[in-house]
Amino acid sequence: MPKTESACLPAHSVLCLLTLLALSTWTATALAQTRTDSPYYARANTFGIFTAYSGDSSHILLGDAQNRRLLDFGVSYSRRLYRNRIVNWQYDGELLPVALESDPVVHTVTTQTSPVEWTYSSNTREVAACVAASGSFQYGSPGRIYSGTYVQTCTRQWNIGEGISPVGMQWNFLPRHKMQPFLVGHGGYMYSTTAIPVDHAGSFNFTFDLGAGIELYRSKTRSVRASYRYHHISNHETASENPGIDNGLFQVTYAFGR
Repeated sequence: MPKTESACLPAHSVLCLLTLLALSTWTATALAQTRTDSPYYARANTFGIFTAYSGDSSHILLGDAQNRRLLDFGVSYSRRLYRNRIVNWQYDGELLPVALESDPVVHTVTTQTSPVEWTYSSNTREVAACVAASGSFQYGSPGRIYSGTYVQTCTRQWNIGEGISPVGMQWNFLPRHKMQPFLVGHGGYMYSTTAIPVDHAGSFNFTFDLGAGIELYRSKTRSVRASYRYHHISNHETASENPGIDNGLFQVTYAFGR
């Protein structure tokens, strides 16, 4: 009799089909886990809350004003632009609703004793750092000599302002590690209610900073940054005086996002 073909698959064919289904399910699961559990510590969007402080200023590169202090409180936003094994390149902008700048004030009390007695006091902000001093003076011409004493003390004036740095970049290196060194730089402006750093300088100033730091990730979404930056403030010759301020600024940021 002629052989008739069975309508059912052979047992080994069924086993192969089940094996292929199992492999497909395992592969899909592995790919999903790979997409979810990225080896990178590098958020796509990052928000930050920070404070920054500098206790002194000097002629580091461009500024001449001495003994100025900065205290900032602000927020930041970062957006990832490019990432590989070596670098995580991000746009980074900062907003400073509270930007405080402090100038040394020279308080001088002058007492003239001859030819008539009078006392005069003044407060001035100089480019140089304030130095306490006292002494006597005498000047004039024969027949009319002016003499007296003076006492010079130092106080400090805090100036309230706000700022924004809409142009900024940050480069994190070794983005697969929890501890990442980074470079950072910004450009923007600062507006203060008083001309800084001296009386005839401007209330509107341009700013920029360049620095480096360390970012320590506590998880894939949260981290802490610490950086040290060269920070410059200048009115770019838009006022009658422009001594400029150079600070070494230390900043700590709490960052979070996804």
